[in-house]
Amino acid sequence: MLDIESLKGAFSQELDAVKTTAELRDLRTKYAGKKGLITAGIKGLSDVPPHKRPSVGQALNETRDFIEDKLKEKEAALKSFETGRLLRSNALDVTLPGRYRRPGGRHPVSVVLEEVIDVFTGMGFSVEEGPEVETDYYNFEALNMPQNHPARDMQDTFYVDSPSSEGIVLRTHTSPVQIHVMEREKPPLMFIAPGKVYRCDADITHTPLFHQVEGLMVGMDVTFSNLKAVLSGFLKRIFSDDTPVRFRPSFFPFTEPSTEVDMGCIFCAQKGCRVCKGSGWLEILGAGMVNPKVLRMAGIDPDVYTGFAFGMGIERIAMLKFGIDDLRLFYEGDLRFLRQFG
Repeated sequence: MLDIESLKGAFSQELDAVKTTAELRDLRTKYAGKKGLITAGIKGLSDVPPHKRPSVGQALNETRDFIEDKLKEKEAALKSFETGRLLRSNALDVTLPGRYRRPGGRHPVSVVLEEVIDVFTGMGFSVEEGPEVETDYYNFEALNMPQNHPARDMQDTFYVDSPSSEGIVLRTHTSPVQIHVMEREKPPLMFIAPGKVYRCDADITHTPLFHQVEGLMVGMDVTFSNLKAVLSGFLKRIFSDDTPVRFRPSFFPFTEPSTEVDMGCIFCAQKGCRVCKGSGWLEILGAGMVNPKVLRMAGIDPDVYTGFAFGMGIERIAMLKFGIDDLRLFYEGDLRFLRQFG
């Protein structure tokens, strides 16, 4: 009995010293656990003389109940204290201004791409799409680029398998869509093909992935004058009505004759600056009359039909439209840059 009273006294002293729920768990294990002191006392009743067992057993049960009650009281007090401390540490000051969440916005490339599509669909062009993984035939051969053409070089093209076999590539332009449509449908044709393209190149004006819009018009009596009218009208809609436009002779294997289209520098009003390298002009896109070989390979008689094609990079138009000097900014995910277009 003296040991039991000493046990209760020791428990009470230790309980007063408990400050956290973790310490309380340790104390419960020590006194009321499966291997605790109370359990050990009950198991030791066999060593107590028979005539004392009832009184000792009763005292042990009362002590166990006492310890359990005190542990519950202490647990409730500690939880209340810790909850209050947590609430105080996370107190909300309703007088403070709220946190402003900026609204999301469209990516500048998406903004320009949608605007380009709107302009051409307003002229009567439809929109076509095609696969981003193409065969060598549609990406090169059907566009009048033979096996030894420089565009086939591995430094320009991502080959999915060896170029010496069937040749599966990530398309380097959206022009293959033109071949697919010409094979599938008969003239007259008038559509644009926007989409992602891939090339092995990366610097301040090039990225391995970028966006292009190719356009095609095929029909009877389609002339270079039609091409000039469409592209001049497009550039004036995208930039301004007084934008100067000029056409320079150039070469593309899938068009003949071919032209580079320039627009007056919007940064210096054609006075000459660093952006236009003092020329007053900025190259904006390439175009030309569809090469008769391309028409013939697509199953269209070039003696009956003529057509023109053009292609432009959306990122380049966005750079000129928004005054952006580094193409990589479009894909770095810098919110300070992207929020300007929200």
